Amino acid sequence: MMDRLKLSRIDEELVSSEVAALCFLCGEVVNRKRLEGIKDAKALFLRLEEKGLLEDSVFLSQLLHIIRRADLLSLLETDSRRPEETDANPILSNYRVMLYKLYEDMTNEHFEKMKFLLHSKLGRRQVEACNTALDVFAEMEKNGFLSNTNLDELHKVMLELDQQLASLIKEYMQGFSGVTQPHLQTRLSPHVSMDYQRVNSTPQSPEPQPILPISETRQSMGGESVYCDAEPKIKASSLLDEIEYYALIHNPRGLCVVINNEEFRGTGLRNRGGTQEDEKVLNAVFSQLGFTVVVHNNLTAEAMRHEIQQLGTRNFMADDALVVCVLSHGEKGCVFGTDELKVSLREVTQPFTSSRAPTLAGKPKLFFIQACQGSAYQEGAVPCPPRPRQEDGDRRSRLEEDAGPVHGETVPTDADFLLGMATVPECKSFRNTSTGSIYIQELCEQLMRSARSSENDDILSVLTRVNREVSKGEYLSHKQMPEPKYTLTKKLVLKCV
Repeated sequence: MMDRLKLSRIDEELVSSEVAALCFLCGEVVNRKRLEGIKDAKALFLRLEEKGLLEDSVFLSQLLHIIRRADLLSLLETDSRRPEETDANPILSNYRVMLYKLYEDMTNEHFEKMKFLLHSKLGRRQVEACNTALDVFAEMEKNGFLSNTNLDELHKVMLELDQQLASLIKEYMQGFSGVTQPHLQTRLSPHVSMDYQRVNSTPQSPEPQPILPISETRQSMGGESVYCDAEPKIKASSLLDEIEYYALIHNPRGLCVVINNEEFRGTGLRNRGGTQEDEKVLNAVFSQLGFTVVVHNNLTAEAMRHEIQQLGTRNFMADDALVVCVLSHGEKGCVFGTDELKVSLREVTQPFTSSRAPTLAGKPKLFFIQACQGSAYQEGAVPCPPRPRQEDGDRRSRLEEDAGPVHGETVPTDADFLLGMATVPECKSFRNTSTGSIYIQELCEQLMRSARSSENDDILSVLTRVNREVSKGEYLSHKQMPEPKYTLTKKLVLKCV
């Protein structure tokens, strides 16, 4: 929890109009009734504490940025320039930030004309009680004339006031209809992503495509661009002992299904800026590895269950493997649909057990989950101890203790499963709002390095490198530790096709 003394100092610096603006911006993460009657920032901070939004300084620093009080950030002792987020607690919605931008750009003449135009819809008494444009917006919301998906009435009013104001709303509306507006992000806030790009959800061709240079899309990664070798690959079955290695003989190898949840409209969860970069790189990498990629964007919990259950009924006789990637918010042992309802990890994996999907028996089933698994942060202040000597008798027991408990709820009990988690239980995972999540980007980088290497690195060796590289970094002053869990019975080597 944040230092109360720091919060009190911030409260002393804020005037009443700024407090009112903060309350408006928090309208989708704190119940409206809980915000009524708040006169100072201390009362608002108590409401945010109740929602777990002041466990660190990230949420408050965004609020201060948007109301242009960056001078107070020094009190938070945070690096506000980092564009990383977690997939746990909600942050400010693009919708409210856009409305605040309108409020900032409106003149007093605009404000008076807006009240006049809305007299008949909102009622004279209600309109006259509004002291700012934010009050008017709130009144429109109460009367059902304004929401994050219903901006027609406000757009109509803004057209009467000023074309520039109307264009801001139009850009936001175009974002929801699938038109990418990258410049809107800069106009709104340095922390809020407006990436609403859509990807065709039909099966993608497994034919080789040029790989995007992953290293150019990541802040923390250097090195050369990664491409597949143009040389034809020798069939794995002709080189590797079939007793030790899973056979990969079909082309395509199988399906790679990506569930990519970006937009969480009308919920307490924020949109997941940067996740489209994860979808793109997963699509490119697994296409090169010989898989047919199918993408499902923005699924509710029920829709997720439906797609997974339908996939479980597939005849996998002509497939060598199955890959499922879920990109979403999450908690321990579950992921969220876009309606904020939970889908347990067991529900994700169970349809593919040998008893339920017999044509997958003996074949590798890979699940990669980019989601938080709790609200705690992985700490990184503990120095590495000296390497224990081989004769250290209790070495094994101490390593097992460090590994933490394995939860039966999330670990598949049948053979040939691999569950790659972005983070260990109880902890948050991080995502760069511009370049994608730390885990997925590193996973794809290491998969392609292995695929183009002359060495036959198996998937567990790849994931060990992912663990090492991710754990080296520092994200919003915290650490992240991925965790693979598996019941694989053979080695799996993925090469370009």
